[in-house]
Amino acid sequence: MPQVIQLYTADENSLRATYRVSFAPITRARFSQFYKDQLAILDGIDFDSLGSQQEKIDYLLLKTHITGAVHQLALRSREAAQMAPLLPFAPQVETFIDDKRRMVRPDGERSAAALTLIASKIAAAQKQFDPASSKGAKIDPIVANRAVRATLEMQRELADWYAQYDGYDPEFTWWAALPYKQATDAMSAYTGFLRDKLIGIAPDDKTTVIGDPVGRDALIAELRDNLIPYSPEELIAIAQTEYDWCMREMLKASREMGLGDDWHAAIEKTKDMHVAPGEQPELIRKLVIEGADFVKTNDLVTVPPLADETWRMIMMTPERQLVNPFFTGGNEISVSYPTNTMTYDQRMMSMKGNNEPIAHATAFHEMIPGHFLQFYMADRYKPYRAQFQTPFWHEGNALWWEMLLYEKGFHKTPQDRVGALMWRMMRSARVITTMNFHLGKWTPQQCVEYIIDNVGWEPDNAIAEVRRYFNGSVGPLYQVSYLMGGVQFRELHKELVDSGKMTDRAFHDAVLHENSMPIELLRADLENLPLSKDFATTWKFYGEHPSHK
Repeated sequence: MPQVIQLYTADENSLRATYRVSFAPITRARFSQFYKDQLAILDGIDFDSLGSQQEKIDYLLLKTHITGAVHQLALRSREAAQMAPLLPFAPQVETFIDDKRRMVRPDGERSAAALTLIASKIAAAQKQFDPASSKGAKIDPIVANRAVRATLEMQRELADWYAQYDGYDPEFTWWAALPYKQATDAMSAYTGFLRDKLIGIAPDDKTTVIGDPVGRDALIAELRDNLIPYSPEELIAIAQTEYDWCMREMLKASREMGLGDDWHAAIEKTKDMHVAPGEQPELIRKLVIEGADFVKTNDLVTVPPLADETWRMIMMTPERQLVNPFFTGGNEISVSYPTNTMTYDQRMMSMKGNNEPIAHATAFHEMIPGHFLQFYMADRYKPYRAQFQTPFWHEGNALWWEMLLYEKGFHKTPQDRVGALMWRMMRSARVITTMNFHLGKWTPQQCVEYIIDNVGWEPDNAIAEVRRYFNGSVGPLYQVSYLMGGVQFRELHKELVDSGKMTDRAFHDAVLHENSMPIELLRADLENLPLSKDFATTWKFYGEHPSHK
């Protein structure tokens, strides 16, 4: 099975590099055929004759992955149909790109005519959809937002097409140079028109968030594809139950700080515990080392000496901080902190949001034993499974480390516990806001207000959080994956470590050595559970019917 997966991965990567306009009909048709062919290959394998549990796991990983990809393709097709009226020029762009794929030499005069047609179709579309016109067609801002992304994608690919021939084919350049500029100028102006007139976001608007809710049916399909056996409402109940635990702990810490039950005051007090400009990198270095030393001293996981030696740090750009105001991790930790290009208010929000107690709970999540150690091990153990990377594994595992280190007393002061608990509360808030948003019950602004009121985040940071996850750049379950993956790991830890079957270190090493996968399949792997070709999610890791009391 590893060879089958490697061939699949290489083939899919080749197709992605070749069919570059993601929403184009030819791209969707080609991938539809590819997935059909791959499922046929799997169907021809005798599952019961596979020689080991590992091979059966690999089979199910690939089947689950392809099935999810088929569902995503159907969703993309529906979205493409919805935005097609806003993109009347797409067929011309797609023809250019496909001709380049097939290495067809362009006819200069015909190219000029098609480029001119692109500009004229854009002008007609602006007139047709202009809200100022009495005949202006009503357009959903969500669909217009997708059309912006699609136009930018086409503009990028059109530039690549033009660069392929410009200057290398004199006749092409003679005919196409001016029409190409007119077409790309029109596309740039069109994205501005869509944002300003149809979406309703002015160029200087940094607060409005336009989301892309997928609806209940798509949510249910996504949950099943990710082997989560609960409904959106049950996930909300789980999140509220976890939030309640955090609140009880938060009140204990607030009282220890002499602030009674005013937990908002406790959070505000920790926000003032930030280092001066220029000192954040040294703080983060110390905190990363502290987290790594803690898991080694307590024999929780193997940390290879080379992992200790090779983690790196960079500073996050001001532009990235607009959508991700906190640290990110992986092969290196990207540190958020204000620069001299930010306004006074932006600087204060950045420092308050990245205070020492928050950083104490963030540094190990991003590096060791969190994301850096995940990446390090994934490169060295069963790397062919990288295709099956899921946030329920890598974000859930990092959150599980937050749970375990909290339980083992890593956060010694009430201030550090407040920082850790604010993050834990945020993971519950992400589930609650995400589910309500994608079910069509809440607007992005309601989600922002919920985070401010129930987690205590700074307004700019709450806006950045919602913008980061609701703009369609990641799947609708990414925010959900932190908490749901974390509680899955917690339950698996109970079954294998609390039961005495494995030590902490053996458990965590085994998790890392199996590489990323849905947690239910990891459970079947580590516990050697019976598997069938028609495997479907059944593991009720939070009880049969979760409800919030």
